[in-house]
Amino acid sequence: MAKLVLTHAYFLRYDQKQWDTGLPYPPLGTLYAASTLRSVGHEVNFVDMMFAHSPIDIAPALTDAPEFFIIYDDGFNYLTKMCLTNMREAAFKMIRLAKKNNCTVIISGSDSTDHCQQYHEQGADYVLIGEAEQTLSELIDALEKKQDVQSVRGISLARSDGQYVKTAPRPVMRDLDSIPFPAWDMIDIEPYRERWMKNAGYFSLNVGTTRGCPYKCNWCAKPIYGNRYNARSPQDVVDELKMMKGMFAMDHIWFCDDIFGLKPGWVQEFATLVEQEKLSFRFKIQSRADLLVQEQYVEALARAGCDQVWMGAESGSQKILDAMDKGITIAQIRKATELLRQHQIRPCFFIQFGYLGETREDIDLTIRMINELLPDDIGISVSYPLPGTVFHERVKEQLKQKANWTDSNEMALMFHNTFPASFYKHLHHHVHRKYRKQLALQSTKKLFQHPFTAKWVTIRKALTAVYLAPSVILSSWRLKKLEKAS
Repeated sequence: MAKLVLTHAYFLRYDQKQWDTGLPYPPLGTLYAASTLRSVGHEVNFVDMMFAHSPIDIAPALTDAPEFFIIYDDGFNYLTKMCLTNMREAAFKMIRLAKKNNCTVIISGSDSTDHCQQYHEQGADYVLIGEAEQTLSELIDALEKKQDVQSVRGISLARSDGQYVKTAPRPVMRDLDSIPFPAWDMIDIEPYRERWMKNAGYFSLNVGTTRGCPYKCNWCAKPIYGNRYNARSPQDVVDELKMMKGMFAMDHIWFCDDIFGLKPGWVQEFATLVEQEKLSFRFKIQSRADLLVQEQYVEALARAGCDQVWMGAESGSQKILDAMDKGITIAQIRKATELLRQHQIRPCFFIQFGYLGETREDIDLTIRMINELLPDDIGISVSYPLPGTVFHERVKEQLKQKANWTDSNEMALMFHNTFPASFYKHLHHHVHRKYRKQLALQSTKKLFQHPFTAKWVTIRKALTAVYLAPSVILSSWRLKKLEKAS
C-alpha cells in the first residue's frame, strides 16, 4: 500500500471568533475518511491542523515522501460550508507544499466542490465531488493499479491538455451503518478537552446520525450530502456513543446533523436505547419548528438527554420566511419554543438579517419575536450567498469583488439590499444588547418575586440591566442614524 498523509484545512487560529470562543470540535468528516481508508488496508498518517499555527506545520509529514496528500474537510461542520477565504488560502499553501514534495494531491470539501478549477490551478490533481469516502478509496485503488481514473465516479481531474473534466456523479450512500465509525483513536483529544473544560466547564464531542437535508430553503447549500436524507440506525449511533464514552468520558454531545431525528419514530427508538444502556450525557441538536411541534418528538428528546435545541427561526416576518422557502410559520416557532420549555429543554434561535426584500418593519418583527419569546441563546448572521443556491443566483452579479468572508466573524453583507452593510453590522450588536436587556429585566422580575431564594446567576443578570438600558438607547439612536443615511 502507498504512503498517504490525510489532513483538513480548518485552522482554528484563522477564525478569530471561534478561536476566542474556544470550543472546538474534531474534524468528523476527516476521521470518517481515515477509518474508511484504514478499513481497506491503508496505513493512514492523519495530521490534525485544528491547532496548527500555519500551513507550514504540515511540512514534517511530507518529508517522508508520501505518494498521496489528501485534504479532506469536515462536511458535517457548518463552518466549512462558508468557504472562508482564510481556510482556502491555507489549503492552497498546503497543496503547493505537497506538490514540491512530488505528492499526488487529492482534495475534498464544500469549497473545492464549488470551485474545482481554483484548486486545480493551485496544483490539486483530483477534487472529490460530494460525499467522498467511497470515492477516495476507489480513486487511490485505481491510481495504485495504474487504471483509468475516469471510471471513478464523483471526481474532477486535470487532463494533460490543461482541461478539467468531471466524471459521472456518485450516488449518495444509503446504508450509513455500513460505514466504519470515525477513527476516534487517531485524534489527540486532550487539546480539545482542555479548551472545553477551560471555556465551558464540561467536555463536548460531535456525532453525526444523518446525512443530507430534504428541505429546500433557498439560501442553504448542500454541496456534500445533497437534498436527500439518510439516517444511521439508532442502535448504530448508540454503539458509537458507548465506545466514545469508554474512550473519552465526554459529558456532552453535539449531534451535528442539519436536522436531527426527522425519520418517523427514530428519536423515540433512540431514547429507549439510551435508557436501556444507561448512557448518561447531555446533548444539543439542530431542528425545525414544524418538527418540534410534534409533542411526542420533544418528549423523546428530553427522555434521551437533550438539553438544548437550535432551531432555524431566521425571521419574525412571515413574508421573509416565505421568501426563503423556509416552510415554517411564526406560530410554529412560538409553539415549538413553548413545548421545549415544558420539557426543560433550552430553545435557541438562529436568526438571519439582510435577506432580499427585508424592510425595517420585517426587522422590527424579528426583534419583537426574540424579545417576546426570549430563547436561551441566539445566533445572528446576515444573509450569506452560498454557491449552488437560488439565493446565490439572485445576487451573484454583485459578488464580483467579494464572494466570501475572511472568517466567521466578518458579518459583511456582500450584496446590495435595503440598507448598507454598516447598518447590518451594527444591527447585529443592537439586537444582542436589546436581547440581553430583556433577559436582565426578566431576572429582575424573578428577583423581586423570590428575593430570598434567588440564585447568584439571577442576581448577576438582573444587575446587568443597569448598564444595558442606556447602551440600548445609544445603540437604537445609532441604528436610526445609519438607516437615515442609506
